[in-house]
Amino acid sequence: MVELLCMGEPMLEFNRQRPEPDGRVLYLEGHGGDTSNAAIAAARSGASAGYVSAIGADAAGDSFLALWAREGVNTDTIIRRPDAPTGIYFVSHDTEGHHFAFYRTGSAAALYRPQEVPEEAIAAARILHVSGISQAISENACDAVFHAIHIARAAGVRVSYDTNLRRRLWPPARAAAVIHAAIGMADIGLPSLDDATALTGLTDPDAVADFYLGLCPLVLLKCGAAGCIVATRGERTRIPAHRVQSVDATGAGDTFAGALLARLLAGDDPVSAARYANAAAALSTTGFGAVAPIPQEDAVRALLTR
Repeated sequence: MVELLCMGEPMLEFNRQRPEPDGRVLYLEGHGGDTSNAAIAAARSGASAGYVSAIGADAAGDSFLALWAREGVNTDTIIRRPDAPTGIYFVSHDTEGHHFAFYRTGSAAALYRPQEVPEEAIAAARILHVSGISQAISENACDAVFHAIHIARAAGVRVSYDTNLRRRLWPPARAAAVIHAAIGMADIGLPSLDDATALTGLTDPDAVADFYLGLCPLVLLKCGAAGCIVATRGERTRIPAHRVQSVDATGAGDTFAGALLARLLAGDDPVSAARYANAAAALSTTGFGAVAPIPQEDAVRALLTR
């Protein structure tokens, strides 16, 4: 049985590297897509994870199937489309951080429909993980995620929701309405402070935590270099960030989500799970790309005992 099912859009990644001495710019090919990253992070931390999506019948789709096979991520709920491509994106870096350029219009995942949701697989899982990106890529994908959430709730399966706001994908009012409606049906909310400020106008972390606790019972507020806050309606814990030599924060929040869910599935309490996830997210910033730097469990344990 697959305990964690993640749903969304996988995208082939091209990560800009430092210019060569002759001026050429090289791109490191990799894999991305927030919920795919989370599934891999969970699998590397020992969870039984699977993915729900559609990919093209193309080289990028082949590459993802090979990746998930290597990582032990179940692909029984993957659809392949001969008439639609797998999405791609480019990552660039400057003094202000990392920036994304996405090419996903008409992608196989964007065509995903509610009637394609694998209801039996979701009902048999323990956690369903989705995100704002899962819903932002198209209206039918948005509806498919809502349908998946309804199936999970009816079966007593916990729902995890990561805000992962991408402003270019939808208008602010629609993003806030959809994301907050979905978190209102979730058991675990994973907003980032930046996302929350854009969605709510709130800047104080405690005010943000209070807002999302009004929607769901467990909130993990990701605060970047300031660590994270674990909040329930009864208590609140701040977990500081780890000092590492960070070079690329691509996918750090996704690593946090996957590592957190792996530890919750293993029986950890939310604070212990968040401490582990915080360390995993820090380590994921020490290399380039979304997937390659995601740490294995032994590396996370080593950082936690440092």
